[in-house]
Amino acid sequence: MSRGGDGRPGRGPGLRGCPGDRGVATVWATVVAAVLVAVFGGVLLLGQAVVARHRAGAAADLAALAAAASWANGPERACAAARRVAGAQGAVLPACRVGGEVAEVRAGVRAGSFTSEVSARAGPPVASPASPASPASPASPAGEAVREPWRGGG
Repeated sequence: MSRGGDGRPGRGPGLRGCPGDRGVATVWATVVAAVLVAVFGGVLLLGQAVVARHRAGAAADLAALAAAASWANGPERACAAARRVAGAQGAVLPACRVGGEVAEVRAGVRAGSFTSEVSARAGPPVASPASPASPASPASPAGEAVREPWRGGG
């Protein structure tokens, strides 16, 4: 059995440890593990916030479309349809306004400790006065521009 310079077995010659460094690897491993847990927790919280935002956006879009689709039944029924759709998406609808064929809603979703509210607007397309329908962009019977399929080439 080899003995080091300090006389303890198992150490080769010249490998002397400092007497105060016993257990320092355990402390470093604990610190690294704590930092990794904190970073992972932050990533999870950020993920919850992003999920809440996306769910609120989807619910607001669908609710606005539902309200705009049923505008002819009156604003109360249109907003009731929007609330039903938002509820099916797990959202609440704190605001709904229908003016003619245009519906504006605000949907809120709670995911974990985050609450996200998103506004959406839906209605018929409005032709821009700067770009009237032309032979390059023919108009459909409803008055909205229809895109020609891309044919490739030059």
